[in-house]
Amino acid sequence: MEVERTSHTLPGLTAPAEIVVDRWGVPHIYAATTYDAFRAQGFNAARDRLWQIDFWRRRGLGRLAEVFGAEHVERDRAARLFLYRGDMRREWLAYGSDTKRATTAFVEGVNAFVELTREDPSLLPHEFRELGYEPALWEPEDVARIRSHGLFYNVREEVARARTLRDLPGDAEELRRRREPWRPVEVPEGLDLDAIPDDVLRVYDLATTPPAFGPPAPEDPQGDVLPEGSNNWVLAGTRTRSGRPLLANDPHRAAAALPGLRYIAHLSAPGLDVIGGGEPALPGISIGHNGRIAFGLTIFAIDQEDLYVYETDPDDPVSYRYEGRWEPMRRVTETIAVRGGEQVEVELLFTRHGPVVCQDPEKNAAFAVRAAWLEAGMAPYLGSMDYMRARNWDEFSAAMNRWGAPPENQVYADPSGRIAWQTGGLTPIRPNWDGTLPVPGDGRFEWAGFYDTDQLPGAVDPAEGFLATANEMNLPADYPPERHITYDWYAPYRKHRIDEALSQTTDATPESMVELQSDFLSVPARRIVARLRELPVPVGADGLDLLTGWDAVLSPESAAAALFEVWYRRHLRPALLVRALEPLVGAERAGEAATRVSPAEDLLADARVDLELFEADDADTAEIVAKTLRAAVADLERLLGPDRDAWQWGRLHTARAQHPLKALLGTVSADRLATEALPRGGSGDTVGNTAYGPNFAQSAGATFRIVVDVGEWDSSLAMNAPGQSGRLDDPHLTDLFEPWSRGEAFPLLYTRDRIDAEAETVIALNPPA
Repeated sequence: MEVERTSHTLPGLTAPAEIVVDRWGVPHIYAATTYDAFRAQGFNAARDRLWQIDFWRRRGLGRLAEVFGAEHVERDRAARLFLYRGDMRREWLAYGSDTKRATTAFVEGVNAFVELTREDPSLLPHEFRELGYEPALWEPEDVARIRSHGLFYNVREEVARARTLRDLPGDAEELRRRREPWRPVEVPEGLDLDAIPDDVLRVYDLATTPPAFGPPAPEDPQGDVLPEGSNNWVLAGTRTRSGRPLLANDPHRAAAALPGLRYIAHLSAPGLDVIGGGEPALPGISIGHNGRIAFGLTIFAIDQEDLYVYETDPDDPVSYRYEGRWEPMRRVTETIAVRGGEQVEVELLFTRHGPVVCQDPEKNAAFAVRAAWLEAGMAPYLGSMDYMRARNWDEFSAAMNRWGAPPENQVYADPSGRIAWQTGGLTPIRPNWDGTLPVPGDGRFEWAGFYDTDQLPGAVDPAEGFLATANEMNLPADYPPERHITYDWYAPYRKHRIDEALSQTTDATPESMVELQSDFLSVPARRIVARLRELPVPVGADGLDLLTGWDAVLSPESAAAALFEVWYRRHLRPALLVRALEPLVGAERAGEAATRVSPAEDLLADARVDLELFEADDADTAEIVAKTLRAAVADLERLLGPDRDAWQWGRLHTARAQHPLKALLGTVSADRLATEALPRGGSGDTVGNTAYGPNFAQSAGATFRIVVDVGEWDSSLAMNAPGQSGRLDDPHLTDLFEPWSRGEAFPLLYTRDRIDAEAETVIALNPPA
């Protein structure tokens, strides 16, 4: 392979450095010092993903309107409410002793490339040129102050639960989502559920979700991108063919983005040799290995948020009652620049608990979000700066005590054979309530500090020879019930399937673990199909034989999978919910009530509740099956046509990656702004998580996957869709999308000779003369 060679001067560099880009687009950065490596990482992130990271910064700091116009002023105000506004010295020290220095070097590298684009406009990504603005220069504080790109728990659940209790009998809450460990819902003393507006979290949602540009197209993913979860597992050598541990991780986030969320990089310098996935706007690596240890994360759903409800002073709506007196809100006035218009002055309000997200002067009420992720040391994923350099389990577990956000299950392995699981995240102590509902903000419901990491669950070298997490309720049976983590977990079916597969494995390889990451067997489907075989459904019921003869694998070519998903999501689940609500609200209100318990676009409705409803009352359930199955067959004929031989789940369920600015970039060819829609198997219930909305387009899943062969590092495998690059003219923009859709992976090379053999581009970086 002919290697392309270029060179640049990088201010701040202390000695020559090199970026070797392999044929999969992975940059391997070689530097003389750790901080030169971070400086080169920032330069390379800007080289490959400049528009994306500039957009990330603008969105996080609340500076979209200055380049996209007045329609983004409200979103900018919301973003500024949720910036970290505390002491920066305390902030930097919370991560580790040199996080500020490493971040400063990374930002210097980003800024060096930004300055280079000003000297040579041909290096400027197309988005800037077409839309007529320049990338901004960064400050190190930008990386730490922005918090809105993480995953957050559980203020949305609090509000959804409050609405259900407000509008329906208390038993209806049992149908919405299972609390674990189970306990009855207790409405906090003094909480008026009627005072909570339906749109109380509108500003919070503006701050924590990306903007849309232009009207949605019919093929765009619909509904929420959730469930955003993840899988990870680690196997001891007793369960692998090589006798070495294996670590696998596939984080689940939005799956329709171009460029993708993750970026794979390799940083090599004396005392540092780490490779894996991170986010391109952040220094370091959060998932991967460093030649001594391997590490991977999933969400451990710590309840890090509360909605506080205040009584406000009728004569002064920006004062609220606290401990028997009126306390003024803190006011901050900021100016938002607006492209094509006059700047806008906005007022930001804060209580002692956090940013005010809603006010209702007519009811003398205000609402604020208290979020642990607004404390010092809580910038998402920046805590990996310490653990990615750990050399052993003791150093890794010590570094995890400083991990703040998002809350995580970390799995670990090293060449000595040790495997481990450690949870981490700032966990509030709530001494007198359980965090499942909003609370009055009058001083009766206050956090009493935070738990130490050694008070959170974990395990080392289990007898089973493997550890796995998939966002399920994984508190040990003897975990102290008074030590509140959360009651809102994901359904456990991905974890059940992983456990089932790993418990039967004694010769695992990296390739077989890649296969498991795209496993499409649905545990809920298997249980429902088994129940179907027992029910007295009339013989000859249309579609019944197709389902009862099916193996419950949601493969893209399966007709039965297409029928099952259409039946289960669109027909069976709503019918079961209506039946369960009828004795609570009456038959005439059950249909409307069902939309309050589980809106049609909400695919987080707990499948465990569905299964319990399905397994009750044979005769009645059989009647529901016959009726809903008939409707599902008709529905599928409308969707895929009457020729049942042509029915395939992958014809309905597809994935495509598309640029968020596709509606604005009129001079760019369509094939550079969106990939072809490709068939997908699975669902949100399968290990290969391919969650989707009402139009079946995949909205979430694992675009980044990794399997680490611990100790034989060059045998590790990875995937990062749609591609490594974010430049619209780069071959690596979407070159990995098709192999990703087929469940494939590429070698994650680590040693220099193997990397040089696959080198595609070499970029020499030189210090100023």
